Amino acid sequence: MLLKKVQNRLRNRYLIRKKIFGAAERPRLAVYRSNKAIYAQLIDDNNGHTLVAASSREKSLGNEKSNKTELAKKVGQLIAKKATAAGISIVVFDRGGFLYHGRIKALAEGAREGGLKF
Repeated sequence: MLLKKVQNRLRNRYLIRKKIFGAAERPRLAVYRSNKAIYAQLIDDNNGHTLVAASSREKSLGNEKSNKTELAKKVGQLIAKKATAAGISIVVFDRGGFLYHGRIKALAEGAREGGLKF
């Protein structure tokens, strides 16, 4: 059961990646969600470089008691802040095969509130 679930997510991820491509002027906002944390990166696929990264494990978010969805929203705002500091305002959203709800949706909404457009 678990193996099939992982295989389905990876298949969805590859189908998404066939359509989505990030360039230097419009990088890809890649999201990975684990059971405990959530990670976001802005990736330039032309050069294969990570331009900006943020995660829920960063010390700048503090040790506040909050649930994982609220933390994901803060990560979205943090990556938006780092992106605007790097001169990036438009991105392509890559949900990484995860469904667009819950923590993934919260991260996207936080990034939009922070000023990113996608």
